[in-house]
Amino acid sequence: MKRILNYLPIALVLVTLVSCSSVRVASDYDKETNFNEYKTFAFFKPGIDKAEINDIDKRRILRAIESEMMAKGFTKSENPDMLVSIFTKSNQRVDIYNNAWGVGGWGWGGFGPWGWGGFGPGWGGGNQVSTRTEGVLFIDLIDAKKKELIWQGSGTGYLVTRNMEKKEARINEFVSEMMTQYPPEVTK
Repeated sequence: MKRILNYLPIALVLVTLVSCSSVRVASDYDKETNFNEYKTFAFFKPGIDKAEINDIDKRRILRAIESEMMAKGFTKSENPDMLVSIFTKSNQRVDIYNNAWGVGGWGWGGFGPWGWGGFGPGWGGGNQVSTRTEGVLFIDLIDAKKKELIWQGSGTGYLVTRNMEKKEARINEFVSEMMTQYPPEVTK
């Protein structure tokens, strides 16, 4: 039992690191759409202008989308079959961890390092508060002729804001993970 308790903090740190690095993705699409008909794309400027992020991050996202679309065989065009738009949301997430395990202090009396009194490791470590920004990126693919949404992908995960290289890598990860779900595997 004591051995398990020794490794518990390491396991919790690893689980936290792994969970923070992943992007949760989802997609939805119009079942009536033949996605094989679409060969060209362009960005839908009115939609992109409404995205509530700074222009530098918008350009990063658009470059990542363009790269993914071209890797899938699409061509950027002035007269596209499909329009690409984005929008974003962010939520501040506050996690409070009630850690009863920690270093004890002088208490109400009693004896020993594991009791209510004395000083040493034991119960009574206190709380930890963690604040992180969780962001959601939506990519909308719109039929250019009908002006109808045909596919929407969303990616949810924690944002990196301080390091420029890590931020760009994180944006690329968001877009790449989302675009793995396009085109949808339509079963008929």
